[in-house]
Amino acid sequence: MTSLRLLVASLLLCTAASAAVPASINNDDSCDIKVGPAATLLLPYFEVDTEGNSGQTTLFTITNVTRYPQIAHVTLWTDWAFPVLSFNVFLTGYDVQAINLADVLVSGRIAPPSGTTPAATPGFLSISTNPNIRSPFDCATASGTLPATFIAAIRNSLRTGVFNPGGGVTPCSTAGGTHVNAIGYATIDVVASCTDRMPSDPAYYTDLLFDNVLIGDYQQLGAVPAGRGPASAFDAAGNPMVHIRAVPEGGGAGSMAATMLPYTFYDRYTPSATRLIDRRQPLGSTFAVRFIQGGSAAFATNLTIWREGVTGSGTSCASNLQNGDMATSEFVRFDEHENAFSQSPCPLDPASCPPPILPATSATNNIASTIFPSLAGTDVGGWLYLDLANGPSDRYSITSHPSEKITVGPAPTMFGDPRASQNWVSATMFGNAGASRMTAQLDAAPLGNGCSPQGRTTPLNGGVIPIGPAGGVFVCPPGTRLTNGTTTLCTGTNANPNP
Repeated sequence: MTSLRLLVASLLLCTAASAAVPASINNDDSCDIKVGPAATLLLPYFEVDTEGNSGQTTLFTITNVTRYPQIAHVTLWTDWAFPVLSFNVFLTGYDVQAINLADVLVSGRIAPPSGTTPAATPGFLSISTNPNIRSPFDCATASGTLPATFIAAIRNSLRTGVFNPGGGVTPCSTAGGTHVNAIGYATIDVVASCTDRMPSDPAYYTDLLFDNVLIGDYQQLGAVPAGRGPASAFDAAGNPMVHIRAVPEGGGAGSMAATMLPYTFYDRYTPSATRLIDRRQPLGSTFAVRFIQGGSAAFATNLTIWREGVTGSGTSCASNLQNGDMATSEFVRFDEHENAFSQSPCPLDPASCPPPILPATSATNNIASTIFPSLAGTDVGGWLYLDLANGPSDRYSITSHPSEKITVGPAPTMFGDPRASQNWVSATMFGNAGASRMTAQLDAAPLGNGCSPQGRTTPLNGGVIPIGPAGGVFVCPPGTRLTNGTTTLCTGTNANPNP
């Protein structure tokens, strides 16, 4: 009898476990971003002293974790999301390549002394060919030095926002902001060919691949608390890059595969005739991040914030101004005694207190900058809630998920609801302990993922949604209700309506 009971119990457990299996476990089909092999790496912020004032620079490393050779296509963007330079890194199987952006932006050399070319001898565990690579010998120029006049124009665009490289390239006087150092961000994609195309070019997507094979990290040498200058420089800070997977993965360049993602990382750039050609995970818009500021050790915290621009393929230079002046939704600061501080709430007249403005990428001192809520009282630490969504707006894209499609216009045309913009947040903490100069860097915790619905303002800003994870309700076991005697407290799950 006892054995029978154990058998029945085991069957019940197996049935419950089977019911909990997700609809797909292929390649971790999900919008959740994790550090794992990816098809795109995002370096959310770089800063390089190109004038010899402080020596500050950014290093990044790309690793191919497969035995097949790969081409990593690197694009440097200004802080206003304007692409100004692309180059290719040819990786043999199991290869690793470090890039110092000072080498690129000062000397015009990608990977001195020998560059990265297919001529490199692969290791004995590697395979010499990759069927997805169209012509590896197109990458033979990857070891060359960029022309001095050209690289000077790139430096200028990253420092002054004026892009004029010559050679028949259309100049742009509003490519980015003005800084002492060269500032921007980088994307690194797996591609099938070595070209000089940018992701803003619709033809770029004929070369884009979908193999999750790259990992990467970055280091900021001579990192500085924003606004304090070279005298406050610290030794270094480092972090993984943002690893963005293709879901589902695989297939040759230009291949189309069904995906349950409602939109993708490159969604606003994909050609109108092949809107679903990209399959890279989108990033979210709401984050929680720890900060330490002040105290006896004079700690400081920079928030590095990357944001999706609003311009797409074929837009004018003048429209790029929008990427340097993008609104956010809401910031709330919590001190160590759970006190909440926000920008002046304006539930009756929101126009009288406009939201904070940030460009496509920035590093900002979270106390010294007026864009963040001020911290009252004596606490020197706490955490910040950041809703960075710039919208929603159909300037970014339309969603492609079937459950969100609607019919609009006189003729039946299927479009999706406007979506939130994509974002990423990291914190760099600085502090002195005697003669030790300490620096730590960490990513903020996303409170939703790229498939989470657009957030709404909280009660502090005239809204009704409490701060918390996307979904925001207790998870009920099937067939149960949690109440306090009069009110149902548990009404569903915190699963997103999209996968």
